[in-house]
Amino acid sequence: MRSIFNGRRRRATATLTAVAAATVLHGCSDTADTLLEAIDPDVINPAATQSSEGAQALYIGSFHRLRVALLGNTDTSGDYVWSGLLADEWSTSSTFIQNDEFDQRKIVDNNSAATALYRNLNRVRTAANQAIPVLREFRPAEQWKIAEMYLHRGLAEMQMAQDFCNGMPISDGTLPEYVEGLGQPQSVAQVFQRAVASFDSALALASGTDANNLLVARGARVGKARALLGLGNDKAAEAAALVTAANVPTNYAYEQTFTLTAGTNNIWGQNASSRRFTVGDSLEGNARNLRVANAIPFFSARDPRLPVVYTVSSNGRDTTKAQDGFTFSRTTNLYGQLTTVHLLSGLDARLVEAEARLIANDFAGMTTILNALRAAPPQYGAFGQQGGPAALTAAQLPPLTAPTTRDAAIDLYFREKAFWTFSRGQRLGDLRRLIRFYGRTAANTFPTGTHYRGGVYGTDVNIPITTQELTNPNFKGCTDRNA
Repeated sequence: MRSIFNGRRRRATATLTAVAAATVLHGCSDTADTLLEAIDPDVINPAATQSSEGAQALYIGSFHRLRVALLGNTDTSGDYVWSGLLADEWSTSSTFIQNDEFDQRKIVDNNSAATALYRNLNRVRTAANQAIPVLREFRPAEQWKIAEMYLHRGLAEMQMAQDFCNGMPISDGTLPEYVEGLGQPQSVAQVFQRAVASFDSALALASGTDANNLLVARGARVGKARALLGLGNDKAAEAAALVTAANVPTNYAYEQTFTLTAGTNNIWGQNASSRRFTVGDSLEGNARNLRVANAIPFFSARDPRLPVVYTVSSNGRDTTKAQDGFTFSRTTNLYGQLTTVHLLSGLDARLVEAEARLIANDFAGMTTILNALRAAPPQYGAFGQQGGPAALTAAQLPPLTAPTTRDAAIDLYFREKAFWTFSRGQRLGDLRRLIRFYGRTAANTFPTGTHYRGGVYGTDVNIPITTQELTNPNFKGCTDRNA
C-alpha cells in the first residue's frame, strides 16, 4: 500500500507556479509602464500548458479536482459526506438548510450544495479530458499517467451514477480549444457505462508491471467492478473475476492524502471539527426517542470498525452541542485532520467478490469471504495511527454465521459493507441498488419516520440535478427521481 499523492501535491505547486511565472515574464520589458502593470499570475494562458511541464501541471490539477469533488476542501464538503447524509451514515447538526434538505430526503431543485457537488464531479472529468491529450503529446513515455487520468474520469462518472438522478447532462471537451459541448441527458445506466469505458481505457494503458502501472491498473479493476455492479446483478460474475486476490491484493489502496497547506480531511472537518454532521443512528433526538426505520445504528451499534463517542464538555459532565447549538455531538475518530481516505481498495475488491457469491445464492461462500476480512481486518482510516483508534483485531470481530435465507443474506452483506466503507461514498449507491436489483423498496431501505428537525422524512432516493443546469437547452430537469 502506498499513497498516490504524497510528494505529487508538493510538485503541483512548484509546477503551476513555474507555468504562471513563465506567462508573467513573457510580457516584461524595461519600460516603467510595463513594470507598473498589474498581472494576475494565477490566470494561465491555455497555450502555456502545451509543453512537458504544462502536461505535468494538468496532470496534477486533476488530483486537486478529484479531492474537492469527493472529499471537499477547507470550506465545503465533498460527495462522500453529502451522499452519506442523504443515506443513513450522517445526520445534520448544522444551521444550514441545505444540510437539512439532504438529511430529510427533501432536496429542492435549487439546493446549492447539490449544484456544487455535480459541478465539482464534472470538473474532474474536464480536468482529466484536458490532461489526456497533452500528456500524450508531450509525455508519451509516461502512459501510466494518461491511464491515471482515465481512472480519475471513471471515478467521477461512477460517483455521479451512484448518487444523482436519471437525466444527467454530460459533455466532453478537448484541447486545445477547451470547449465543452452542451451535454445530452444521460440515464444512470448510461453514466455507469461511461465509467466502465473510462476504467477500460485506464486498464489498456496501465499495462506495465512497475509500481506506478500496478497502482493504476488495480484501481481501474476495482472501479470497473463497482461500476459493473451498478449496471445490474447479471454483471456480478464479471466484476468478481476482475478483482481476484491475484489481481487486487487485500492490502491494496488508492488513497487521497491531505496536508495542512493543500487541504485537510473534510470528513473530520465537518464532523469532529465544525460539528455540522453527526454520526447517523436509528434513534434520533437528544432524548433518543425518535426511531428512524431502516437506518443502520452507526452510532449506537458500537461496531469496532466505526469508533464513535458523544463529545463531552471540558467540565467532564455535559455533552457538547453541535454547530446548531442544540444537537448532542456524536463524533468518530475514524478520520483525523490529515488521515488518508481509500478511494479504491483491496477491501472493496473482497466485498465485490462477496456480493457475487450473494447474487449466486452461495451464502456460505459469501460468509467465508466476510469472515476472512474479520479474521485479518484491513487497516484503514486512522486505525493504528497516533491520535487514532487502536489497530483493528480479529478478537473484536468474531465470525459470522452463514444465513439460511436470501433476505437474511442480503441484510447481512449490506450491513457488513456499510461498516467497512463508512463515509467512502458507497452507501447511497448501495441503497439504490437494493431497490433496483434486490427487490427492496424505498420504504424499507431509506430512513423513514419522524425527523428530529420536525415533520417526516421525504421520498428522495438520489440527488437532483439543479436548476443551474437549465442554461443547457438540452436539459429539462431530471428525467425521473427513481432509484
